[in-house]
Amino acid sequence: MTELSRIEGDLSRFSINQMTVKQLLLPELVDACLELGIPGIGLWREPVQEYGVVSAAKLLRDMGITVTTLCRGGFFTAIDPHARVAAIDDNKAAIDEAATLGTDTLVLVSGGLPEGSRDLSGARERVGDALAELAPYAAERGVRLAIEPLHPMFAADRCVISTLAQALDLADRFPASQVGVCVDSYHVWWDDQAPTQIVRAADAGRLHAFQLADWVTPLPEGVLTGRGQLGDGAIDMREWRGYVDQQGYTGPIEVELFNEALWARDGREVLRETAERFVAHAC
Repeated sequence: MTELSRIEGDLSRFSINQMTVKQLLLPELVDACLELGIPGIGLWREPVQEYGVVSAAKLLRDMGITVTTLCRGGFFTAIDPHARVAAIDDNKAAIDEAATLGTDTLVLVSGGLPEGSRDLSGARERVGDALAELAPYAAERGVRLAIEPLHPMFAADRCVISTLAQALDLADRFPASQVGVCVDSYHVWWDDQAPTQIVRAADAGRLHAFQLADWVTPLPEGVLTGRGQLGDGAIDMREWRGYVDQQGYTGPIEVELFNEALWARDGREVLRETAERFVAHAC
């Protein structure tokens, strides 16, 4: 295996989301991050569970890698009472996992419309009901819940929260130390109100996480895996970083890419390329 040389440039706030290089096993990802000088990883529950949550926590702690977020909790919109109980239980497990891994932020994807339903407002209200159960539980464990709005094209099947304004309206029901938002450039770059809502989030202490990915066209057949590498699409990454930095955000900046072409490549090469793109386009 070829040794990776360190990236020239400021990576002090850079974090690689695990899904960007999901082809790398966790120990491989940790080793590559150490070689490149990448200080943080945003983890995903499924591969961490496969490795073992306690084992993953020890590995990252021993290697000095910061866990910036855990993805993902959420999917709160079911109508069936048994399904709602199951969702709450699963999210409590996610909160416990976040605490064990040493991250203070669990990212939430709210869930889409239940099958056969067209009641968008009702689905959004059920998200608020779930947060009312989970926010105190998370607070007791030192974990913040970060609502991530997704692009409106995902409202039907994945996330009924489409704008930062909607996410903040929900978050405002709870203490800022318990519930805030995750800003992902891929999902909100189109919204001319997003910069104003970032100010709102920062002023309220609710800017809990920040992620970057580019928007490329034409959209691939599977839009879920169509996130572009930084610099390949329509989004000005440096401008979006400026929106959060200007509000005093000093936290990690995760790059989260769902991209079949990247997953088909050598993961170490993709990791290096992503770090280089971060320096070139977001610093």
